[in-house]
Amino acid sequence: MSANSIGSIFKVMSFGESHGRCVGVVIDGCPAGLKLDMVLIQKDLDRRRTGQNPELSSVRKEEDKVEILSGVFNGVTTGAPVCMLVWNKDTISEAYEQRRYTPRPGHADFTGFVKYGGFEDYRGGGRFSARNTAGFVIAGTIAKQLLERLNIEVLAHTTSIGKVSAGKASIEDIRANVPKNGVGCADPDAADKMAEAISKAKKGGDSLGGTIEGIAINLPVGLGEPIFENLDGELSKALFAIPAVKAVEFGSGFKGSTAFGSENNDEFMLNGGKVVTRTNNSGGILGGISDGMPIVVKIGFKPIASIPKKQTTVNLKDMKEVEISSMGRFDPCPIPRAIPIVEGMMAIVLCDFALRSHLIPPVLK
Repeated sequence: MSANSIGSIFKVMSFGESHGRCVGVVIDGCPAGLKLDMVLIQKDLDRRRTGQNPELSSVRKEEDKVEILSGVFNGVTTGAPVCMLVWNKDTISEAYEQRRYTPRPGHADFTGFVKYGGFEDYRGGGRFSARNTAGFVIAGTIAKQLLERLNIEVLAHTTSIGKVSAGKASIEDIRANVPKNGVGCADPDAADKMAEAISKAKKGGDSLGGTIEGIAINLPVGLGEPIFENLDGELSKALFAIPAVKAVEFGSGFKGSTAFGSENNDEFMLNGGKVVTRTNNSGGILGGISDGMPIVVKIGFKPIASIPKKQTTVNLKDMKEVEISSMGRFDPCPIPRAIPIVEGMMAIVLCDFALRSHLIPPVLK
């Protein structure tokens, strides 16, 4: 059974491994006639790229220059499957050979080894590596360009790293401030403290996790296919495909579970003849269907599993407990580079549902 694709009409298949020749995507179902903005795709890839700030990310330096293999002619999509990739050029695999049979705590080394009988590509985390998210960003940025035709905008920003939390931010704050700092936070004061927290954790041989809020605005009412392909369910599925994601909540989320119904219900009202809600505790989704309000989802990332601090593991070859230290090139925190990945995965799902609802035609005029 293959589980490397997502989507019903806008189908995205991911391929590649961290230390293989390349990583990329095949998009089947992309409408014909879309003039691709390759500058925008490269810009989002650069936002995700490693090596830009050695204090905040891995020092692995990949160019991540996107290449088109098929589905695009004269800069316009043809309706055929679109295949795009980036090459892996800065791989160092020796450390992974040395710890082949000693799975890193908190990582997929152990589960991958057992599930695939030891035949998995273990270098750099292989198929489980965040390196594969470069393909998510490529497909997501194409999806964003299709959603632009409906005036739908997808944004994401950092809301916490470790114990440092950001203040509330408006859409304008997010647009203006997220690109200005290395942690993708719309609160400048919190951004400085977040960067300091990451640096401190890294110097101590440790790592940090955090949360990102994803927002989609200007959505129509009606996206989603209940019961089993509801909008929040499919968004959750896509977001959980991002490595290190361990929690997803919409709107008031867990906080809403402690409130009275009278507090958590979003009362309907008219605004310029349009039905809207006074609050948005539902996060823009009711009954698995978009209600026209902004989709608001918070994503929780666990700390990066690979750390230089010594931890206990088991040698799977001789079945003895041993100590391990993950020496290598790892991010001290997943959050800074995950902003465009969250945006991309949300856009992929929303684009697929827009196509299913015939809001985007198969051939663009």
